[in-house]
Amino acid sequence: MAKTRLSVMMFLQFFVWGSWFVTLALSLGVHDFSGAHIGESYGSAPIAAIIAPLFLGLIADRFFSSERVMGILFLLGAVFMWLAFGYASEGDGKMMVWMFIGHMLCYMPSLGLSNTITFTHIPDPNDFPRIRVWGTIGWIVAGLFVGFMGWSASLNILKLAAIGSAVMGIYCFTLPHTPPPAKDKPIDIRTLFMLDAVKLLTRFPFLVFIVCSTLICIPLAYYYGITSQYLGNIGFVSPAASMSIGQMSEIIFMLLVPFFFRKLGVKWMILIGMLAWVSRYALFAFGAEDQVVWMLFLAIALHGICYDFFFVTGFMYTDNISGKDVRGQAQGMLVFFTQGIGMYFGYMIAFGEKAKTVTHYGELTEAIKAISPEESGTFVQQLTSMFSIVKPQVDTTLMADTMAQWKTFWLLPTYMALVITVIFFLLFWDKMKPGNPDNISDKVEA
Repeated sequence: MAKTRLSVMMFLQFFVWGSWFVTLALSLGVHDFSGAHIGESYGSAPIAAIIAPLFLGLIADRFFSSERVMGILFLLGAVFMWLAFGYASEGDGKMMVWMFIGHMLCYMPSLGLSNTITFTHIPDPNDFPRIRVWGTIGWIVAGLFVGFMGWSASLNILKLAAIGSAVMGIYCFTLPHTPPPAKDKPIDIRTLFMLDAVKLLTRFPFLVFIVCSTLICIPLAYYYGITSQYLGNIGFVSPAASMSIGQMSEIIFMLLVPFFFRKLGVKWMILIGMLAWVSRYALFAFGAEDQVVWMLFLAIALHGICYDFFFVTGFMYTDNISGKDVRGQAQGMLVFFTQGIGMYFGYMIAFGEKAKTVTHYGELTEAIKAISPEESGTFVQQLTSMFSIVKPQVDTTLMADTMAQWKTFWLLPTYMALVITVIFFLLFWDKMKPGNPDNISDKVEA
């Protein structure tokens, strides 16, 4: 019974995020928001990722039960998201961005809180993946629902996220009671600011891993922030549903990670993950000019390798390289640098002034919108929209020029990811042996 309740928690939690984050750029672009506003909206996630550990360490872990804190945060997040919809509808980009920041400041701590609740109430930690996978399923269902409703380019995705956040907030109060894990313990500044984990950086392989992981998240931001706009220009009927194919592949490769980890070891696992990012962006670039459909679907499907082989392996490596007293700090430090610092600069670069190479994007979007019929059809037809591409019957010169610009645009993250991959290949060497991840001769104890 507890596992079922926790699985529902994971489903709702990631449904909220997946309902709006995937096609936000497409939606805001169609409604004439600037690249700066879009970049700052996506930047709300890494900003919150940087601040979340402080909130958890100072308040959530010490004074209140985890399920109540999470419930209040999701209810507040629903208010912020509903206000974001209102400001977006009025064209007030500045206030809209602040509402996104408020929402993500409420959402990001929930990632740690949900893990705390889950591990507290399951008898075997090995049950966690079977519960966490429902989060990925929630993300997939959100994408399919957005596609089914025809909302990929609509501000209604913000309404959906607000409603989902409110439902999740109410549901949290029904979860098993989970006392604050650090109740009555004094505030430890070293732990709060991850100072003990910094010692791990004296180990050269781990330093290389952290630096390269941070840098690779800069081109990574291009996928999350811009793919929906690109697919819309190509003629994808439902970019949100189409991008959920990536999460479907994530489930498959998640199950294969332990096998490949034993066979390949950490270096080759992470290298394969990095090379998958290089391949994905190259497929986007070279599939643009002639709108080569199989290349675009393959690029989306690579998400399973991109995410699991890189992030999941990275978390496993960090867990094994650190001593038991600093594992939590080490994981927090990894999230701080990757999801925080790396992704923040990635969004700023991707949407910065110098990145505006697709100058015909808006013109092509308007041309496609003018000739596109209202989305309708049976449930099955809407469900299969993830595989539907209707090449826009617009001015051929406009289409050719825009696709040439998209090719140039995607080549930049391709080269960025390739350079970082080469650096990692040359500099990263570790003694951890495939098949025995605990065999690390120089673990760093706090």
